[in-house]
Amino acid sequence: MSIINFALVGCGRIHRKHTDAIRRCNHAKLVAVCDSNLERACKTGEAERVPCYSDMNFMLEAHPEIDVVNILTPSGMHARQCVAAAQLGKNVVVEKPMALTLPDAELMVKTCDINNVRLFVVKQNRFNTAIQKLRRKFETGAFGKITQGSVRVRWSRNQAYYDQDSWRGTWEMDGGVFANQASHHVDLLQWFLGEVESVFAKTATQLVNIDVEDTGFAILKFTSGALGLIEATTATRPKDLEGSLSILGEKGSVVIGGFAVNQIETWDFGDEEETKLMESPDHTFQDVYGHGHLEFINNVCEGIMNRGPALVDGLEGMKSLRLINALYESAETGKEIFLVFKPRYARLGIS
Repeated sequence: MSIINFALVGCGRIHRKHTDAIRRCNHAKLVAVCDSNLERACKTGEAERVPCYSDMNFMLEAHPEIDVVNILTPSGMHARQCVAAAQLGKNVVVEKPMALTLPDAELMVKTCDINNVRLFVVKQNRFNTAIQKLRRKFETGAFGKITQGSVRVRWSRNQAYYDQDSWRGTWEMDGGVFANQASHHVDLLQWFLGEVESVFAKTATQLVNIDVEDTGFAILKFTSGALGLIEATTATRPKDLEGSLSILGEKGSVVIGGFAVNQIETWDFGDEEETKLMESPDHTFQDVYGHGHLEFINNVCEGIMNRGPALVDGLEGMKSLRLINALYESAETGKEIFLVFKPRYARLGIS
């Protein structure tokens, strides 16, 4: 199999990142698109010169050649669409977060396993050049003992953004800044610092009329003994400021900033020459999504063609979802939440 045939389900805000990546990938081909809004689907289909549909099952029946279904719909719809596609023997790419509830995520993983198909969760920022450089350095043990890590998401989403679609800013279909905009950053923090022991979070809805939070802070304790901090808001005005990751250890410190954790701002391990070399932007762009989707799609194609590993499969995607649910549990109860827990009060994914 030298060409992997893709189909999109959902033609909203993020779909262009997927169509661009598929177009640029040597082993990928887009063969169809689908959206419950047929006009939107057809607009995308016309632009990409592929058939358009308003029903996913009908699209899959009409195109048995489809190998991968990219699910780009509201988060609350991911689970049932993933399950339906997997039951028809299709591999699945699902945007973040993979689901809103842990039982839904577990069902997705189980269904894909039973039907012998792959599940890939979109965490494109792991593929950013700056993040990849940091990962390689991290894996050498250059930091020594990790003492702390933090992420900051200071983005702007006004009322008009939330009013675009009825699902935005709802518990049942979307979640707030922790579940939506900051989910990539939560994933990165956990990817570097490892298993989380406990969290304590506070949330608030500051500047928009939505059901969920637009601002949240959380303190994390990792099983390694390191401490972590999550600062996330869509109430930055008048425009986006940053999406950043900081890792501090006994032998060095790194800060990756920019709009989408794409720019090395601090790289200091006591080597002046290395510091000068590394403290430079990897990409310059005004785009919070970053440039990682192409590498992500390459990873999907490689995984399917050669049964190679997925950087973020279903089980890996569940790690950050479990942490996000714990953040909401803490915000609802006002208590420190240990990660071995069953959500009782978190409203994420519940109507």
